[in-house]
Amino acid sequence: MTSSADLNWIANYIWGIADDVLRDLYVRGKYRDVILPMTVLRRLDALLEDTKQAVLDMRALLDEAGAVEQDSALRAAAGQAFYNTSKFTLRDLRARASRQRLEADFRAWLDGFSPNVQDILENFEFRNQIPRLSKADALGTLIEKLTSPDINLSPVAVKNDDGSVRHPGLDNHGMGSIFEELVRRFNEENNEEAGEHWTPRDAVRLMARLVFLPVADEIKPATYLLYDGACGTGGMLTVAEETLRQLAVEHGKQVSTHLYGQEINAETYAICKADLLLKGEGDAADNIVGGPEHSTLANDAFPSREFDFMLSNPPYGKSWKTDIERMGGKKAMRDRRFVIEHAGDPEYSLVTRSSDGQMLFLANKLSKMKRDSPLGSRIAEVHNGSSLFTGDAGQGESNIRRWIIENDWLEATVALPLNMFYNTGIATYVWVLTNRKPDHRRGKVQLTDATKWHRPLRKNLGKKNCELGDEDIARICETFLAFEETEQSKVFDTQGENWDDLKEMARDAVLCYFDEGEAPRVIRLHLVREEAIAV
Repeated sequence: MTSSADLNWIANYIWGIADDVLRDLYVRGKYRDVILPMTVLRRLDALLEDTKQAVLDMRALLDEAGAVEQDSALRAAAGQAFYNTSKFTLRDLRARASRQRLEADFRAWLDGFSPNVQDILENFEFRNQIPRLSKADALGTLIEKLTSPDINLSPVAVKNDDGSVRHPGLDNHGMGSIFEELVRRFNEENNEEAGEHWTPRDAVRLMARLVFLPVADEIKPATYLLYDGACGTGGMLTVAEETLRQLAVEHGKQVSTHLYGQEINAETYAICKADLLLKGEGDAADNIVGGPEHSTLANDAFPSREFDFMLSNPPYGKSWKTDIERMGGKKAMRDRRFVIEHAGDPEYSLVTRSSDGQMLFLANKLSKMKRDSPLGSRIAEVHNGSSLFTGDAGQGESNIRRWIIENDWLEATVALPLNMFYNTGIATYVWVLTNRKPDHRRGKVQLTDATKWHRPLRKNLGKKNCELGDEDIARICETFLAFEETEQSKVFDTQGENWDDLKEMARDAVLCYFDEGEAPRVIRLHLVREEAIAV
């Protein structure tokens, strides 16, 4: 197994290629457009080297037989969830005599990859980079450096002439770790835009533990489905999977997992799918759907699926007006995720303001809860403060909160420290929901103020100036599991409190919904928070 030091060395080597080769061709923030897809391609190529001839032979047999559907047979011949039917390997392209010949053969090599890899390349828009790389004679240099004996991205060890190991083989987990490290570095280089598609790992680890710890003793040796409807680069899915498997092992169980995700941004979708392929999770990669035409709100990729565990960090304050238009307009909308039957109303609308669709991502998850399994479903989702209170009587945001509270699905909210995310310093909250509340939590909501539980970063990353250390995550989870009244933890009955008393609490945040013609139903949230919403 490759050591952590070796993995870091490889990541540094690839990171250095960007400065060595691309400095005069790209601004620093655009290095990722080349380095990430080239790293993916080199690893896939290395995995396919040993079965190259078997794939070419199988392709010839299939063509001779006139077979139209060849994908599964070629995957089997390659021994992987992907393949390449060109006659070249990346190493073969190092010895091209002319720039034109190299570019033509490189394109032919790219064209030989299987459809799932083509999907990644198209969403990276990598072919758009080839003319610039070729014209500057940088393409050949990139290939030389990535196939150099100084680095090994193959699972097979590189040996010296005397048979000793020069570079150990790189397993899928190690390669996945390297790729995630590169993605992290590039995101930190571009921290303003990174926050839209990259949730800090400390927040993800907390969310995963809030989802799994309450049911850790109830996990069975079974198959569990995990879902993220705004999956970005896939980190929330992979961390959740790792957490579930680790907890299962600690309890003497073995579980299987299937990951499902949807992502509208083309590049981050490509990164997510590539990361799963690099980790040897080809089936999971096939369950990631994305690109500009695949909005979770307007074009649900998994309309008939129900999931055991769901986690997301949806976009805050982002207009979904285009989605509304695709769905026929608010008045004509008939999507059963967002127009439901509740409280005797067969057309109960969860449709929110067009200026902010974040609560609809939560409604989407609630529509995918398992109703017939012992554990039901558990959800963790990050929201900003507006999700706690916006929306007048009968409007979508208020209706969603009413629907959640009257079904007793909201288990807890956790107020996170300010400045936790790369591109925003606003207050954020993790909502924890389930349709299988244990008896002692029924009819109650726990509200935890974790705003003071963090440690400072040595160097700010955009607006992110603090993080949750392991001890902070443990403290939050212990408070959550204890379900006791403390200075930072309040437990409230969901019947709410007197409206007149609540109005006097000007420094409280409020989770509320409104019944038309009736007094507002409210649940008081995090106390003594100076920036909290006053009502």
